[in-house]
Amino acid sequence: MSREELLARLIAQAGSDKADLVTLRAIVEESSELGAARALEHLGLADATARRDMAELRELLSAWHEAKSSVWHAFLSWMVRGALALLLIGLAVRLGLWGWEI
Repeated sequence: MSREELLARLIAQAGSDKADLVTLRAIVEESSELGAARALEHLGLADATARRDMAELRELLSAWHEAKSSVWHAFLSWMVRGALALLLIGLAVRLGLWGWEI
């Protein structure tokens, strides 16, 4: 019996006599599981490889975040080094150290 048939029988049972709490709970559980299965199917994640695909996507996103972070840190590091180099050049010009022989 498929999920759709089971859900149809539960709804028919609830409509024929007084629906007890167990029947209503079963209807809610089956309908939510059926809806979740349909949503996964619409997303293309209903096959056997979906778990591996999602793990690979998470791994790719993690790598992307790490790459962005290291690029940002490298950029800031180069900016600080450049600012310090300009500061040293400015001090050398200000103090007139260009004429010294090393």
